[in-house]
Parts: sequence; structure tokens; C-alpha cells
Amino acid sequence: MDEPQIGTIAKTQEGKVTRRRLLKQLGLGLAGVSLGGAGYVFGIEPHWVDFHTREMPLKNLPRGLEGKTVVQLSDLHIGPVVDDDYLLDVYRRTAELKPDFVVMTGDFLTLNKGRIPREQMIRNLTHFPHGKLGTYAVLGNHDFGHRWKDLPAADDIATIARNAGMTVLRNECIETHGLLLAGVDDYWTSEFRPGLIAKHFDPAAPTLVLCHNPDAMDANLWGAFQGWVLSGHTHGGQVRLPGYSAPVVPVRNKNYIAGEVQLGGGRTLYVNRGVGYSVRARMASRPEVTVFRLRELA
Repeated sequence: MDEPQIGTIAKTQEGKVTRRRLLKQLGLGLAGVSLGGAGYVFGIEPHWVDFHTREMPLKNLPRGLEGKTVVQLSDLHIGPVVDDDYLLDVYRRTAELKPDFVVMTGDFLTLNKGRIPREQMIRNLTHFPHGKLGTYAVLGNHDFGHRWKDLPAADDIATIARNAGMTVLRNECIETHGLLLAGVDDYWTSEFRPGLIAKHFDPAAPTLVLCHNPDAMDANLWGAFQGWVLSGHTHGGQVRLPGYSAPVVPVRNKNYIAGEVQLGGGRTLYVNRGVGYSVRARMASRPEVTVFRLRELA
């Protein structure tokens, strides 16, 4: 099975998470909840960003990178649903951290009546925070337009991001300041080609991969990769009902909903809950900006 087919199969089986379905599940969960509780879900938590710091141990980390920071943002969903003012405030707070690296792990936008909000995206990303040592990004499924198949749209979005000062990695590897950094196009698209980066992996090199959909880790196409993978896509479930897991999560592997996952073989996955949302509602899944502090793996 070649790489494009893998992405196609994944989308067919797991790509049916709709706003209507999420709202239906949320309505069931909020039945009987007070107006104050509903106000929290719709009015407070969607913009109550969790900025938190954690370590990222990498073997053979260059001494000059010890203690440097990698800040991850994901799932901005610029468009008709997420407020620009909210995103600009997140950017401002992120810039105040003076990060060394900034990475964006896909889903720059949400379509507006079937169209790319191009001008809005250009204005918005003018304010995107940058790392002192570099700013990197990959594309998510929404960045490939309708049914994740609009390849010219993805090219346009990548160009907009590059013009905003980001290095967009599309099935590419680069070395930066002694760190091997790789990025792949989204797993649900025909452009998911991990083989193009796997051939560059060196088990001895400190390696960081940006990959929007964490299900891609189960594709068994990663070769000699050892290191960290940063993903998004799930929104952490976005709505987690009390006493239950998230009712709507767009991944097969339910271990990949949020946070750190040890994959074995020297690989660690981190699934960021994202900044934006598909509908303005969050419950027990706050939006997230993650600050990783690099250190040598003992």
C-alpha cells in the first residue's frame, strides 16, 4: 500500500467528525446543566488558554541548545468561528515568552462558506509569534480545503505562512542549530509521504518531527526515527463530559487524544489540545500553548 492510500483510508474511516455531531453530543451532556455551567462551556473555557512548560529530553542534544525553548501552537482555525482578537492575544502572550523556536502543527484555518479565508489569514498571521532561532510549521487536514483534497489551496496556504515568516515543512527535513527538524503533510491527504523524511533519520541525531494527525504514528513507516513527534488535530477531545471520555475524537487510536504518549523504541508523542476549535465550546479540555524546554537525555 503506497503512502497516499494510507491517508485516503484514514480519512474515509475517521474523517466524519462534524460540527453537528459535536453539538449534538454537547447538547446531551449539557442537558440539565445550569445556565452558569453552559456559560462556562461556551463563554469561558474556549478562551482560557493553558500555557504550561514541560521538558523535552533529546539524546545527543548540542550543548548550545540545552535549556532552549520550543513553543508549540496548533489548530488555529482562522476563519468564521474563532475570534481574531482571541488569537492575537494568544500570539502576544506567546511572544512575551521570548521563545527560541516556535512550531505550528497544522490546521491554520476553517473554510468560510466553502472558501479559504485568505485575506483574514494574511492579516492574522502578520502577528504570529516567532522564535529567535526559527519558526516552523506543517499543514493540517483543514489546510487542504474541501474534503482535504484541494492541493492548490494547500500550496496557497503554505505560501501565506511562508510570507508570514514561517518555514513550512512539507515532507521535508532540515538541520537547524544541531537539531534535525522534520515535517510531513497531513495523514488524511494524498500528500502524506513520511518516506521522504524517514530516509534522513539518524538514530544518533536529536530529532523533532511535526505531524498534525497523531494517528500517523501507527502507519509503521517511520524507519529509524527516534525522538519526539509534536501533533495536534484532536483538540484534546474539545468536549469531555463528566465521568466519560470525549464523545467525538477524530483519531482511531484513542491513546492519542491529548498529552504525552511514550511510543517505545526511543519515540515520544505529544498531542497538543490546540488553540482554536471547530465550534466555540470546550469542556475539561482547555486550549493549549505548550512550552518545551530542551535538555540532554540522560
